Amino acid sequence: MSLRSTTRKSRKVATGLVAGVAVLALAACTSNSEGGDEGDTSGGTSAAPAGSNDETGDKVVIGFSAPAADHGWMGSITESAKKEAAKYDDVELKVAEGTNDVSVQISQVETFINDGVDAIVLLPFDGAAMTPVALKAMAAGIPVINVDREFDDPNAARVTVLGDNYGMGVSAGAYVCDQADGNKDAIVAEIAGIDSLPLTQDRSRGFKDALAECGLDVDNRVAADFTVEGGSDAAEQLLQAAPKIDFLWNHDDDQGVGVLAAIDNAGRDEFTMIGGAGSKNAMELIQSGDSVLKATVIYPSTQAADGIKLARLLVQGKSMSDLVEVEVPRTVQLYAPVVTADNVDQYIGSAFES
Repeated sequence: MSLRSTTRKSRKVATGLVAGVAVLALAACTSNSEGGDEGDTSGGTSAAPAGSNDETGDKVVIGFSAPAADHGWMGSITESAKKEAAKYDDVELKVAEGTNDVSVQISQVETFINDGVDAIVLLPFDGAAMTPVALKAMAAGIPVINVDREFDDPNAARVTVLGDNYGMGVSAGAYVCDQADGNKDAIVAEIAGIDSLPLTQDRSRGFKDALAECGLDVDNRVAADFTVEGGSDAAEQLLQAAPKIDFLWNHDDDQGVGVLAAIDNAGRDEFTMIGGAGSKNAMELIQSGDSVLKATVIYPSTQAADGIKLARLLVQGKSMSDLVEVEVPRTVQLYAPVVTADNVDQYIGSAFES
């Protein structure tokens, strides 16, 4: 019997033992080194195991589904997943067509289950609506890697990969505090995304909390809709209401294209603007130094690519090589760093196209 079939059988047995809750028992770690040579003791007192998690292993078939690429960030989610899968000879990626129709996405996951894929990487259009079919996959012994939008039931995913919306706000606010350098009279403005979304609420809450640490608050705030047109309209409204601004945080670099156009049309350049999400366009403007945009806060569009790597590790019975723990963690939350002219070269290679 092949390792692949043995691993799948083991997953299904483990699933049955927990009566469908689908907490998967995976094999122990086969490597905790990243390409280290056998006998290499650098950085420790004992030799690292030979081999690497990236070495070709048993074939892994991964089903992938995400919403339609109607936004630069979302488009990058799918493209980065494809590129990551292509790096491995032992990964076969089955990509479903992006859709914003929940019923279609449910049927895509059901097809993956019927096809007997080894793992599913899923960015749900609607996390609550996709929870039952994700639970179904888990009960079938297929580990689900939930990306970005969480399910209602934590048992619907073996691993959840998240950005940090609250952390984005904290990072943006901390940057403003640093740049304000003790000026408690600095005027701070904010252009949010869609106010009804929890992610927008989390970003705004983090921003407010961080500003409070240096005695600042948000003096002017408007909401947009993550589109170029919405960003332009919201910025026009804000600029008319606020004759003076010192710092402006815009939640999203795609809508930031419209925000910057409105700023240019108004002839306003007296403030420092901070973006959000981390588009290539924003980073190029930061590099140029010729824009009011001086920084952006990353919300990684590499989350699904990380999901692909984690799915491969799960199916092959490996762990994350830089951790002592012999199982892949349940939750991986990615950091929200601030990108400025000083460190933009470090991040622009993984930026998404607007």
